[in-house]
Amino acid sequence: MMTGAGARLNFRPFVFAAIAVAAGVATFFQWKLESFSARYALFFALIGVCFLRRSASFRRIAAVFLCFVFFCTLGALCAYSATERYLSGAAAGEYEMTGTVRSVVREHGYEKLVVGDLTVDGERTGGNAYAVVSSEEIETGDVLTMTAVLVRYDLPETADGKDCYAFVSDVRYRLTVKDYAVTGKRGVFLRLNAALYRTLTEHMTTDEANVSFALLTGNGGALDDGFSDAVRKGGIAHIFAVSGLHIGILFGAAYLLFRPIGKYRIVPALTLATAYVAFCGFTVSSVRAAVMCAVAGLNDALGRKKDLAEATGFAATAVLLVSSKQWLSIGFRLSFGACLGLALFYPSLSRLFRRLPKVGGYLSANVSVQLFTFPVLVEAFGYWSVWGTVLNFFLIPLLPVLFLGLVVCAALALVLPAAAAFFLALPAGMISALVYLFSVADLSCVLTGFSLGAGAGVWYFACVALSGRFRLNGKARAVAAGAFALLFAFFVIAENAVFAGCKIVASDRNGGNVALIRTPDRAVLVIDDRVGLSDCREFLSHTYGGRLDAVLVLGEDEARAISVAAFLGAEEVRACDGTETGLRETRVLFGERFAYGELQFRYEGRSRLVLIAQSCSAEFSFGEIAATGADLSFEGGADLIFYLRDGIIKSL
Repeated sequence: MMTGAGARLNFRPFVFAAIAVAAGVATFFQWKLESFSARYALFFALIGVCFLRRSASFRRIAAVFLCFVFFCTLGALCAYSATERYLSGAAAGEYEMTGTVRSVVREHGYEKLVVGDLTVDGERTGGNAYAVVSSEEIETGDVLTMTAVLVRYDLPETADGKDCYAFVSDVRYRLTVKDYAVTGKRGVFLRLNAALYRTLTEHMTTDEANVSFALLTGNGGALDDGFSDAVRKGGIAHIFAVSGLHIGILFGAAYLLFRPIGKYRIVPALTLATAYVAFCGFTVSSVRAAVMCAVAGLNDALGRKKDLAEATGFAATAVLLVSSKQWLSIGFRLSFGACLGLALFYPSLSRLFRRLPKVGGYLSANVSVQLFTFPVLVEAFGYWSVWGTVLNFFLIPLLPVLFLGLVVCAALALVLPAAAAFFLALPAGMISALVYLFSVADLSCVLTGFSLGAGAGVWYFACVALSGRFRLNGKARAVAAGAFALLFAFFVIAENAVFAGCKIVASDRNGGNVALIRTPDRAVLVIDDRVGLSDCREFLSHTYGGRLDAVLVLGEDEARAISVAAFLGAEEVRACDGTETGLRETRVLFGERFAYGELQFRYEGRSRLVLIAQSCSAEFSFGEIAATGADLSFEGGADLIFYLRDGIIKSL
């Protein structure tokens, strides 16, 4: 069906099904969690058109359309089912409960727990719960009997917000634990997870144990904040998140080890890989890798040609149909994006780098992955690592040695605890060297302070259209590349630059509020007394990368807001009234009226600020007092973008 010279793109059934299912899932979540945007459906429809012949008959077009609608509807129904399940379960209140600890993060004498297999007043309820207890003795696999106040989580407000993490992880509740007792243990893999962490901490330093545990299980909650930030900005955080790379290494090693049994070696290799996926908690990237390894192994056993794109499509279709909410996770997009990047670009890039026989393959794979995951990294984290390509080029070839060595040594340490110190000595040295590298070297050079906007869609469509998989002649490819480059630049500049008027971007960040006000030559940030420093920096990473002229604080707790504002690198901090009490480099000024260029501000109390610009008034009131009487008002609670231009308010 639709193969041969007439097709613009080689037809692959599972790739087509994955695109259609993803279209249905994405469109449903966009409608359910935000106001509907036609760009999602339009983007997937444009990709779907690529599968048509140049001279397709009406019957073929109708068949493709009906298949697309069927899988799209199936994806939407699965997404609907996921939201309904999330909203089911116990109501808020105080209960006698039991649950099994699925993960533990120890921090400053407290343990942050994810508890599953919940029973509430003796009745089983679905979903997981967050809980914090003042203890350092609880381990994964422990069964807790407790009295706790249960609070339900709502659906996330947006499809790209932080609160999506709870939804994706099926965390439906937050528990305030009054008293508890460990009444048993449950789950072989959970108990093995706890035994591993205990063994590592007993025979390694704290940093070495936490890094090793993250490498082996993907649980990086205990990693030092400075180290975590360094590896993220260095572009290698994926090596601490049990990704497809880890499962592929393990499967490949087992596949090679059991080579003497011929085509049946897929059985022990896949069994080992599946057991490891269960040990790591069935993360989306590990499940994707296990499915793709199974497909590759079966194709090899049956003598069929391997097809990375088709295997990726099959895995994506399976994951989205079973757990459609994974579409909202960054892990899903990065994991499948990396595979699609390899499928689209690796063949052509490997031919380009064929004169580099020893490093060409690694370089081709690295660039392929970076090309396709670039928009996800920018939109999710607000930056793109300049060092990422270089570090991955050197570290990924070393990862099989480090990871497999750590797996073998950790397994021997668990089996022979008396010799655990001996077995863990070698990996401890390698991990220590890695920690030292990121503690002394500044690898945090990133591109930040901007959003791609509609440019992300242009980038992805260009990736498909300009890849070697898409049939275009040389001249048409060159013209298309130029057109896509201009279109991408146009959307990015339109999203971020301010050439005239006044642009206002406002957002609520974890209960606090922040707003950026920009003109062609000024940038002022407004924050309330509930927003944190990390939230402000994250907001700026998506909106503005330059130096702020000022940070204006609102709220009764001015001292706290000023303490946050002072570390944002602004020329000065403004507040309504008060006295300077701290020693800081940033100048703090008080007063009711002031201006920055054409932006005129007036405080009407600590919790209300009025802006006059372009003959329009905008009022910011993030506290209990409602903002009223202005042409435009901001009271928090949503991501908003407005332009004031020539005395006219324009909403984007």
